[in-house]
Amino acid sequence: MRGTHAKARVAIFAALIVLLTACGGGGGSSSGSSTATPAGGVHLQIVSFGDSLSDVGTYAPVAGAVGGGRFTTNPGQVWTQNVAQYYGDTLSAAFTIDLAHELKAQSGFGYAQGGSTVATPANQYDFLTDVIGNVEMPVNQQVSSYQSAHGSFNSSQLILVWAGANDVLRAGTLPAAAPTVQTAATTLAQLVGQIVQNGATHVVVVNLPNIGLSPKGLAESDGGANLTQLSQFFNSTLNSALQTDGLQGKVIQVDVYDWLNGIIANFQSNGFTVSNTAQACDPSKTPDDTSLLCSPSTYVTSNADQTYMFADDLHPTTHVHALFAQYVEQQIAASGLGH
Repeated sequence: MRGTHAKARVAIFAALIVLLTACGGGGGSSSGSSTATPAGGVHLQIVSFGDSLSDVGTYAPVAGAVGGGRFTTNPGQVWTQNVAQYYGDTLSAAFTIDLAHELKAQSGFGYAQGGSTVATPANQYDFLTDVIGNVEMPVNQQVSSYQSAHGSFNSSQLILVWAGANDVLRAGTLPAAAPTVQTAATTLAQLVGQIVQNGATHVVVVNLPNIGLSPKGLAESDGGANLTQLSQFFNSTLNSALQTDGLQGKVIQVDVYDWLNGIIANFQSNGFTVSNTAQACDPSKTPDDTSLLCSPSTYVTSNADQTYMFADDLHPTTHVHALFAQYVEQQIAASGLGH
């Protein structure tokens, strides 16, 4: 489906990037030197693990050539960046892709990478391979990469964990899909336990949204019913695994499933004109029809990043990310950390 047109785009990207290399790729992530109290009331260093929903720019060195860089309505931020700013930090990518389709370590703490599963290697799937190659680290590798570089976690950090959507999307249909989803959820709980055991005291764990209500889900022959059931199964399994592993009292669980259902049901009162029925990035103008390569020039309307809920058929717009960041901040405050 991507074929020669996608390869030609990659060649164009490469040519453009040659002109842009002086701009650099990575950038650090630190709490900065400012002594002013941030909006969140406490300075925290943010560390993020997960997939495209949290990716702050792993593929930006390539996607930036066409105005993309994150899986949303670019140049808008994703929720992890907003949360980082709220607590006085700046979150940048821990790894970025180069023109040879290889990941290079940077100084950031945003380990989440578009296309990542919980633990399945990238080369077993086909995720925008014409654009980025098979490079994305699963979450278990993201955590081990952090530990190799930094050793342990500490009480001055806020760890954000959100993963499992790609496992659900690639699992197939029930009942055959159940073991794959169950393994992903229980493995994610184990990784959260590993993070806690290695010194983290502030860990946010986000469950899955109702993927069946995404434009992709609605376009399925069953109207998204299978994806809804798999999302629910992942969430119930994750919740049970966190409880079994004695982690529920040690982490901040954020229920994005019910939150997003509520936003969709009340989309107009939340500032949207289009809910989950269409996408902000025009499929006829956006390369590969992916929000990674979406920019203002490919929006369906000039303000689509604020008036639509979905950038492409799966990923939220800038406005949804901003609202979700606020919700996460509220849940963190409710736990007794900051305000």
